Amino acid sequence: MSSRRLLKAGEAIREVVASSILTELRDPRVRDVTVVGVKVSPDMREAKVSVSVMGDEAQQQLSLRGLQNAAGFLQSKIASRIDTRHTPRLQFVIDKGVQHSLLVGEILEKIKQEKASDSKEDADGAAAIEDATSEDEGS
Repeated sequence: MSSRRLLKAGEAIREVVASSILTELRDPRVRDVTVVGVKVSPDMREAKVSVSVMGDEAQQQLSLRGLQNAAGFLQSKIASRIDTRHTPRLQFVIDKGVQHSLLVGEILEKIKQEKASDSKEDADGAAAIEDATSEDEGS
Protein backbone atom coordinates (compact mmCIF):
# COMPACT_ATOMS: atom_id res chain seq x y z
CA MET A 1 0.00 0.00 0.00
CA SER A 2 1.32 3.46 -0.81
CA SER A 3 2.57 5.65 2.00
CA ARG A 4 0.17 8.40 0.95
CA ARG A 5 -2.75 6.05 1.35
CA LEU A 6 -1.48 4.92 4.75
CA LEU A 7 -1.17 8.55 5.86
CA LYS A 8 -4.74 9.26 4.76
CA ALA A 9 -6.00 6.15 6.56
CA GLY A 10 -4.07 7.13 9.68
CA GLU A 11 -5.55 10.62 9.63
CA ALA A 12 -9.09 9.25 9.16
CA ILE A 13 -8.57 6.83 12.07
CA ARG A 14 -7.17 9.67 14.21
CA GLU A 15 -10.29 11.79 13.56
CA VAL A 16 -12.67 8.94 14.41
CA VAL A 17 -10.80 7.94 17.57
CA ALA A 18 -10.43 11.55 18.77
CA SER A 19 -14.09 12.39 18.26
CA SER A 20 -15.23 9.11 19.83
CA ILE A 21 -13.05 9.66 22.90
CA LEU A 22 -14.38 13.19 23.24
CA THR A 23 -18.08 12.56 22.68
CA GLU A 24 -18.92 8.88 23.18
CA LEU A 25 -16.43 7.29 25.57
CA ARG A 26 -17.81 7.28 29.12
CA ASP A 27 -14.85 5.76 30.96
CA PRO A 28 -13.98 8.03 33.93
CA ARG A 29 -10.32 6.94 33.70
CA VAL A 30 -9.96 8.55 30.30
CA ARG A 31 -9.62 12.27 30.98
CA ASP A 32 -7.63 15.07 29.35
CA VAL A 33 -6.57 12.85 26.43
CA THR A 34 -5.46 14.27 23.10
CA VAL A 35 -4.93 12.00 20.10
CA VAL A 36 -1.63 13.20 18.62
CA GLY A 37 -1.27 10.84 15.68
CA VAL A 38 -1.82 7.38 14.24
CA LYS A 39 0.67 5.13 12.46
CA VAL A 40 -0.90 2.36 10.42
CA SER A 41 0.93 -0.85 9.52
CA PRO A 42 1.36 -1.49 5.77
CA ASP A 43 -1.22 -4.29 5.81
CA MET A 44 -3.76 -2.06 7.64
CA ARG A 45 -4.21 -4.66 10.39
CA GLU A 46 -2.68 -2.64 13.21
CA ALA A 47 -2.69 1.02 14.14
CA LYS A 48 -0.53 2.62 16.81
CA VAL A 49 -2.40 5.57 18.33
CA SER A 50 -0.18 8.17 20.02
CA VAL A 51 -1.96 10.06 22.78
CA SER A 52 -0.96 12.87 25.08
CA VAL A 53 -2.42 12.90 28.58
CA MET A 54 -2.30 15.95 30.81
CA GLY A 55 -1.44 15.02 34.36
CA ASP A 56 1.12 13.11 36.34
CA GLU A 57 2.49 9.66 35.51
CA ALA A 58 -0.26 7.89 37.48
CA GLN A 59 -2.98 9.74 35.55
CA GLN A 60 -1.26 8.91 32.26
CA GLN A 61 -1.08 5.20 33.06
CA LEU A 62 -4.70 5.18 34.26
CA SER A 63 -5.89 6.84 31.05
CA LEU A 64 -3.78 4.46 28.96
CA ARG A 65 -5.38 1.44 30.67
CA GLY A 66 -8.83 2.93 30.10
CA LEU A 67 -8.05 3.45 26.41
CA GLN A 68 -6.75 -0.09 26.04
CA ASN A 69 -9.95 -1.42 27.63
CA ALA A 70 -12.02 0.72 25.24
CA ALA A 71 -10.04 -0.38 22.15
CA GLY A 72 -12.81 -2.74 20.99
CA PHE A 73 -15.43 0.00 21.26
CA LEU A 74 -13.21 2.40 19.33
CA GLN A 75 -12.47 -0.25 16.68
CA SER A 76 -16.22 -0.71 16.17
CA LYS A 77 -16.56 3.06 15.65
CA ILE A 78 -13.77 2.94 13.06
CA ALA A 79 -15.44 -0.01 11.31
CA SER A 80 -18.76 1.83 11.10
CA ARG A 81 -17.29 5.10 9.80
CA ILE A 82 -14.40 4.02 7.56
CA ASP A 83 -14.84 1.55 4.72
CA THR A 84 -11.78 -0.72 4.73
CA ARG A 85 -11.20 -4.43 4.20
CA HIS A 86 -9.73 -4.83 7.70
CA THR A 87 -10.44 -2.81 10.78
CA PRO A 88 -7.06 -2.19 12.37
CA ARG A 89 -6.36 -3.40 15.88
CA LEU A 90 -5.64 -0.36 18.02
CA GLN A 91 -2.61 -0.05 20.26
CA PHE A 92 -2.27 3.04 22.44
CA VAL A 93 1.05 4.64 23.39
CA ILE A 94 1.82 7.75 25.40
CA ASP A 95 3.40 10.48 23.29
CA LYS A 96 6.08 12.23 25.32
CA GLY A 97 6.52 15.09 22.85
CA VAL A 98 4.56 17.64 24.87
CA GLN A 99 6.38 16.70 28.06
CA HIS A 100 9.74 16.91 26.31
CA SER A 101 8.92 20.34 24.89
CA LEU A 102 7.90 21.60 28.35
CA LEU A 103 11.13 20.22 29.80
CA VAL A 104 13.21 21.89 27.07
CA GLY A 105 11.36 25.16 27.74
CA GLU A 106 12.20 24.95 31.45
CA ILE A 107 15.87 24.24 30.69
CA LEU A 108 16.05 27.17 28.27
CA GLU A 109 14.45 29.44 30.86
CA LYS A 110 17.05 28.38 33.46
CA ILE A 111 19.85 29.07 30.99
CA LYS A 112 18.36 32.48 30.20
CA GLN A 113 18.17 33.34 33.90
CA GLU A 114 21.75 32.16 34.48
CA LYS A 115 23.01 34.26 31.58
CA ALA A 116 21.10 37.28 32.86
CA SER A 117 22.56 36.89 36.36
CA ASP A 118 26.07 36.29 34.92
CA SER A 119 25.85 39.40 32.76
CA LYS A 120 24.64 41.41 35.77
CA GLU A 121 27.57 40.10 37.81
CA ASP A 122 29.94 40.95 34.96
CA ALA A 123 28.49 44.47 34.77
CA ASP A 124 28.81 44.89 38.55
CA GLY A 125 32.39 43.60 38.40
CA ALA A 126 33.27 45.98 35.53
CA ALA A 127 31.75 48.89 37.45
CA ALA A 128 33.81 47.97 40.52
CA ILE A 129 36.99 47.85 38.40
CA GLU A 130 36.15 51.23 36.84
CA ASP A 131 35.57 52.70 40.29
CA ALA A 132 38.91 51.31 41.51
CA THR A 133 40.82 52.66 38.49
CA SER A 134 39.18 56.10 38.77
CA GLU A 135 40.16 56.24 42.45
CA ASP A 136 43.76 55.33 41.54
CA GLU A 137 43.87 58.06 38.86
CA GLY A 138 42.38 60.58 41.26
CA SER A 139 45.17 60.01 43.85
